[in-house]
Amino acid sequence: MVKYLDETLDRTFAALCDPTRRTLLARLGEQESLSVSELAQPFAMSLPAIMKHLDVLSDAGLVAREKTGRTVACRLTARPMEQAMNWLNHYAQFWSDNLDRLAAFVEDDPWPTDPPTNLPSQPAPASPRAQIPRAQVSPSRGVSARGPKKSTPRGPIRKT
Repeated sequence: MVKYLDETLDRTFAALCDPTRRTLLARLGEQESLSVSELAQPFAMSLPAIMKHLDVLSDAGLVAREKTGRTVACRLTARPMEQAMNWLNHYAQFWSDNLDRLAAFVEDDPWPTDPPTNLPSQPAPASPRAQIPRAQVSPSRGVSARGPKKSTPRGPIRKT
């Protein structure tokens, strides 16, 4: 198996697990550089909340920030994402190989489509219940009714 730095992958996947952070990355992927206020514009959340999301992305190495005067510009960095993609590709190849082997196994040993002709013919039972002796079958065929609710109605609400 290919070795990766676990901390880097952990931070990358932790950063990618949030839909807001994925949207921020997608916006940065469309344009080379955006200011924090431009990134925050379409979201219905405060600027400090966006800054916290950007902190997580920066800690994971997915976003680089540059301050020029009072403006902070953000740009996408790809290295941690490449490591995550390599990790995912390794497991995609693993599952692809296993599913290919399963398909080959199923195709090599097909299930018989016609019933065997050398067995004596017997009428098939009507249902699985027909095979169970009468003494073992439950006498009740109805569905059990749900019992009464055990809780009492809500009491008066105290106002303070």
